[in-house]
Amino acid sequence: MEKFGKSQSVERREDDRFITGLGKYVDDTAPEDALHSYVFRSVYPHGKIKTLNIEVAQTALGVRLVLTAKALEEGGVSSKMEASLLKNQDGSLAPNTDRFLLAKEKVRFVGEPVAMVFAETFAQARAAAELIVFEIDDLPVHLEVCAGGPALHDAAPDNIAFDWAMGDLNEIDMVKAGAAHVLSYKISDNRIICNSMEPRGCWSSLEDGRLHLCVNGQGVWAQKTHLANMFKIDESEIRVTNPDVGGGFGMKAMSYPEYFLVAHATRLLGVSVRWMSDRSEAMVSDNSGRDLTSIATLAFDKDLKILCYAVETFANMGAYSSQFAQPIQTQLFSKVLTGVYDIPLAYLQVTGIYTNTTQVDAYRGAGRPEAIYVLERAIDYAARSLGVDPWDLRRRNFIPVNKFPYKTSSKVTYDVGDFNKVLDAAVEKCGLDDFEKRRLQSASKGKLRGIGLCCYIESILGSPTETSRVCFNVDGTVDLFVGTQSNGQGHETVYAQYLSDQSGISVDLIRVIQGDSDKIPTGGGTGGSRSATVQNTATLALVRTIKDRYCAFLAEQNNVEITSVSFDDEVFRIDGSNVVMSLIDVTDVARAVGEVGLLDITQSATLDDLSFPNGAHVAEVEIDPETGYSVVVRYVIVDDFGYLLNPMLVEGQVHGGVVQGLGQAMMEQVVYDENGQLLTASFMDYGMPRAADVPMFEFNNIVVPSTANPIGMKGCGEAGTIGSMAAVSNAMMNALAEHNVKIADMPFTPQRVWKMLQAAR
Repeated sequence: MEKFGKSQSVERREDDRFITGLGKYVDDTAPEDALHSYVFRSVYPHGKIKTLNIEVAQTALGVRLVLTAKALEEGGVSSKMEASLLKNQDGSLAPNTDRFLLAKEKVRFVGEPVAMVFAETFAQARAAAELIVFEIDDLPVHLEVCAGGPALHDAAPDNIAFDWAMGDLNEIDMVKAGAAHVLSYKISDNRIICNSMEPRGCWSSLEDGRLHLCVNGQGVWAQKTHLANMFKIDESEIRVTNPDVGGGFGMKAMSYPEYFLVAHATRLLGVSVRWMSDRSEAMVSDNSGRDLTSIATLAFDKDLKILCYAVETFANMGAYSSQFAQPIQTQLFSKVLTGVYDIPLAYLQVTGIYTNTTQVDAYRGAGRPEAIYVLERAIDYAARSLGVDPWDLRRRNFIPVNKFPYKTSSKVTYDVGDFNKVLDAAVEKCGLDDFEKRRLQSASKGKLRGIGLCCYIESILGSPTETSRVCFNVDGTVDLFVGTQSNGQGHETVYAQYLSDQSGISVDLIRVIQGDSDKIPTGGGTGGSRSATVQNTATLALVRTIKDRYCAFLAEQNNVEITSVSFDDEVFRIDGSNVVMSLIDVTDVARAVGEVGLLDITQSATLDDLSFPNGAHVAEVEIDPETGYSVVVRYVIVDDFGYLLNPMLVEGQVHGGVVQGLGQAMMEQVVYDENGQLLTASFMDYGMPRAADVPMFEFNNIVVPSTANPIGMKGCGEAGTIGSMAAVSNAMMNALAEHNVKIADMPFTPQRVWKMLQAAR
């Protein structure tokens, strides 16, 4: 019989407070006397600032402060945002195109913050912002994702943010010259807006002279370091907290200008300050996702084995390089460049381009969905060009089980995998043999039906190190402090569940505490599907430390050898005696004799290596050829996440990821007009998937335990997004190919699908 914490679908503990309105989000927790703030943003996509007059706004009713780039400079704040810069192909560092907290000299996208007003009420702050006089000298707008055009930055000639490559193009050319088939395809990955349920927000205050920033982010320690660097103060003078967070999806993982500005206002005025984005503001200021166009080339031998694979990409950076943007479409893309296939040679070249649009950064999956999407679309296109079954073409090229651990051509080592086993299960679960019957049934109603497959793999990312801390309280409860940050994944449930399983402590006694830089010394935050695997590995190490220290304590207390004391994950026993004590019982003894060091224990752990979740997703779609209206009518999932701690939470994570990928494939798309104005700036114009747009998902898990961590787990948080984009798109292509459509890119909106069919006729 399995223990409580292992593979049990325990309901989420946190849901009671969320669904009854008792969640404490950033706007709920702000001090009542905090000043309100409002960001004055550029309505122009590109221009030199000619006039920025804040004199009237500063004297408006209730206004306490108006910040501009000049005011920050005079206040000794450097105000430059951090960005991760790559090395170009020639070895030089990508140009550092300064991005300031508030626009300085130029504006480069609609929504760029120009000033921030702080007043006693929100209405006063917004009214004062309307009194700001702002004029620019227009500059030409650059929107095309290609080198050249009107320059955004003097430091970036031809608007090239970076020119990065991995692999040897000469070797690729030599292999292609001897190949039986060489096929190339242009594949676009459309830009999306994250649209987390809770928009971004923060508040700040002074606590005993220390700065406290509360932000709805995905971790606290990076934000703490950024604040210290910005204000040139010691990190010990800063506390950062995350309250409940209503969705992050990567978009909330990085710092934004508003957080620094609110903190600076608190330092200047000595009072609490709050800021909350609204939805329209979020549309133009939150980091967008995806937005790249690739040329994918596959070379095959006569037996249709892939000899080499090359991808050349233009990636839209937006107006600036955001915090993680450059590594995402290069280094992170390369982690799974060759997917689940035994490809001996690969090449990736990426050119980052600046445009007069909102900057791009992490969105659920961050680089891995982009890589798998290009590869899985290319495989499907190639199968159609070669006249072979796309499912069979994949099987011919899977990495065989006997090659694991397997080092890919991009120098990443996969620990384990059984891709044929996963695909076999997908074939059975999706009823592939009966698909033609379903296609004919759809045809009888005048509909086109298509089926699409995506075989994906992803790499969990982020720091391999995490810390767990446990405090045993006098009332018998236990506080478990963790270094990750839940954004809705169910961490409070799964962490308590795992500690209960390993220690025998009743799960009802365990309280999970997160998101406070004062309460745990370090942490990696949440992102890259790392949380459950890395944090629970740290908890496992913590329990082992607790076991060792308490065994030694009991041996000393009972005057026996330490080898006589044992712990079986539930109780301590002493050989040759009738002593049987739970962990809570032993903590009571430790407290009674004054061993306070045993009541608060911290332990860190580092993963041996990355784990690689993988799976096969199968989508079926129906298309009305008269209108272009398309629906995903069936979706079957077979994932390999290794051992599952809580299958229900895993399935929920996959459902959410699939909906996000399906949304991008079927309806989500950011559109700018030729003047750089965002046309999709509200839910009236930006399509988002609703319950009626998705089918009931059929979830299955195949267990191939990871060898990269002692739990045998593989991350699951982003897999649904990674598998769904290509599965849905390949299903659409499968249906459209019947009507002679050759190439079809996301999003498959009714208008776009109708135009494809009309053009093919």
